[in-house]
Amino acid sequence: MSQEISRELTMSRAMVEAIAAEMREDDEVFYMGEDVADYGGIFDSTEGLREEFGYDRVMDVPISETAYLGAAVGAAQEGMRPIAELMFVDFFGVAMDQIYNQMAKNTYMSGGNVSVPMVLTAGVGGTYNDAAQHSQTLYGTFAHMPGMKVVVPSTAYEAKGLMHNAIRDDDPVVYLFHKRLMGIGWLPAPDGPKTPVPETDYTVPFGSADVKQAGDDVTIVTLGLHVHRALDAAESLAADGISAEVIDLRSLVPLDTDTIVESVEKTGNLVVVDEDYRSYGVTGEIVASVADEAIGALEAVERVALPDVPIPYARPLENEVVADAGDIAAAVRRTQ
Repeated sequence: MSQEISRELTMSRAMVEAIAAEMREDDEVFYMGEDVADYGGIFDSTEGLREEFGYDRVMDVPISETAYLGAAVGAAQEGMRPIAELMFVDFFGVAMDQIYNQMAKNTYMSGGNVSVPMVLTAGVGGTYNDAAQHSQTLYGTFAHMPGMKVVVPSTAYEAKGLMHNAIRDDDPVVYLFHKRLMGIGWLPAPDGPKTPVPETDYTVPFGSADVKQAGDDVTIVTLGLHVHRALDAAESLAADGISAEVIDLRSLVPLDTDTIVESVEKTGNLVVVDEDYRSYGVTGEIVASVADEAIGALEAVERVALPDVPIPYARPLENEVVADAGDIAAAVRRTQ
């Protein structure tokens, strides 16, 4: 951030600012989803867009993810640049064919004759007691299927830069925002995601992780909400003389393995933190990627992730399964 910045934005305002700028520049950019027009998105993901661009470009749709995600794929293949919002990422299942077999594969299946320049946005994550069908994270579900880029902002600065890049990309991009980071009144955010944001356009490159805090004793790799919980853990660990390096992945596809490996070669210890499920997920993939490149550097490894259980509705039970700063710090101490 080399530019002079005098203002701070919430993550939702930063996202909307990027979307509005792209819509002004290109008439082919439009937004569609449930409750995105008059309501402004239940997580403020489109607040103010309908007033400027009208109903033709900010469209409320029927409650049929199958229909409107399929329509977005078709519009993208015809040269438009749709942004289609899944209100909750959990709802992707009813449109799995449109996402997995059309959005992700149609460029390949057409022999490169069509591209699918669309953005699929979705709210992810728990910590607000909305039970097992509205609280999942599912980063790995999208990262697993070739053909989609997958990005996850943790701050307002990244939210704007990643959104500009996503809309301009000629491939489908899955843009997953954590509800707890958006800065909406009824779902208070931690302090970290509200950051200085340049008024001018800029992009955050895909496949470029960010070292949020340098350290010498352990590498903590994470993304989304848990970037902030990892930083809180690092602060408590510093009081005990443990120096933690915190890496924010920012994108899962493409994945910046180089930054992770370089850090582990320095620290020797790796802790991977994720709000997605433990099995067959991001934590295992990161550990395996480091082992492929630098297994000799690994002295200790810990994974902190959601247990393989449906996310509970009851607040004490949800707090138990979703890792907090204390859980991360405990994992780090086990590596020392």
